[in-house]
Amino acid sequence: MKKGLMFQPVSVFIGLRYSRSNHGKGFVSFITFFSIIGIVLGVASLITVVSVMDGLEQEQKRRVLGLVPHVLMSEQSGHLDNWQALQANISEIPEVKFVTPYQESEALIQSKSALQGVLVHGIMPEFEQHNIIQSAMEYGRLNSLSDKPFGIVLGQALARKLSVSLGDSVRLTLPNKTLFTPMGRVPVHRTFTVVGLFNVGSQVDESMVYIHIKDGAKLHRKKGDGVNQLRLYLHDAFNAPSVIENLSLEYDSYNYVSWQESQGALFAAVSMEKNMMWLMLSLIVAVAAFNIVSALVMVVIDKQGEISILQTLGLDRLGIVKIFMTQGLTNGIWGVVLGITLGVLLTLNLNTLFNVLGVNLLGGGQELPIALDPMNIFIIVSSALLMSFVATLYPAFRAAQTQPAQVLRNE
Repeated sequence: MKKGLMFQPVSVFIGLRYSRSNHGKGFVSFITFFSIIGIVLGVASLITVVSVMDGLEQEQKRRVLGLVPHVLMSEQSGHLDNWQALQANISEIPEVKFVTPYQESEALIQSKSALQGVLVHGIMPEFEQHNIIQSAMEYGRLNSLSDKPFGIVLGQALARKLSVSLGDSVRLTLPNKTLFTPMGRVPVHRTFTVVGLFNVGSQVDESMVYIHIKDGAKLHRKKGDGVNQLRLYLHDAFNAPSVIENLSLEYDSYNYVSWQESQGALFAAVSMEKNMMWLMLSLIVAVAAFNIVSALVMVVIDKQGEISILQTLGLDRLGIVKIFMTQGLTNGIWGVVLGITLGVLLTLNLNTLFNVLGVNLLGGGQELPIALDPMNIFIIVSSALLMSFVATLYPAFRAAQTQPAQVLRNE
């Protein structure tokens, strides 16, 4: 016996010998090989897909929560007369990053060739320097809304639908607001000039437009600056409920809407999609792990003579169980180790691989966002090893039920 194996328990030693000696033994070896390959592919797929899903979720949160206010504060009367003082007071709250005056309305935007419904954001550009739109401007500047009256900033995707570019004119129409004219009631409308195009890379590119808040007040036929809401952006968007609770104690006459209420359904759908992906890929690993059952049952049948001899030499049933559990877990460990290696390498080089193959899933030259989380890898590895362990139980206990006298009589 080799010196390195001298201190191994006899059950572990025999189990490792069985796992090595089965290579090249026909159908049993075939099933064992494909059970290992199944675990490798399942673990690698889980690591890769979950990393991409996490990356997409984080990128979506960054983009959406960079645009959508974490807390929206409004007055029941529909106009904030003292918004400057209110903005200064709320900005001093530690959880609040910045506060911006805001006006929101639904409208129809029309060009010479198309018509579409949009959400109109009335803003003051000087307060929007931290807005993700500021860094996502492809053409023109957000500050141009202050330089030119009745200017408008569109998403590039919307501009393509409307077939407009910088300097072109579009018409905003408020379908819910009408004027009396000699021709009867007509919707309120105004012509705007395109002064900027942005590209955030999400659905907001097709559904949101930006105008100066004072132009919005004129569009709505309101006096003053037209501020009817304050947008609160927090250092941590998930603190929104506690911030609303604290604000409600001091400013109880205002209405509050958190991003969970306005965008909660979107993130819930993304979370459900990710969980379903976890489930489907975990089933692949489970099927591969339970192929170990078939391989071990055949090994038990093949090794019944040797099991009987070991029992007559004094090895108890628990020792027999340990032999086959060791053999099955060895296959599971090989599959998990190779799966981790393949999965991590594939995940880290996924965008490079797509570039070589000329595949662009997101379009516009964007790379897949990837978030390789060590905790996810730990969960995947632990689950795969647990399933491999469970798969060894039936064959191992079946082996322990072998009756030496009956088997040796037939030898």
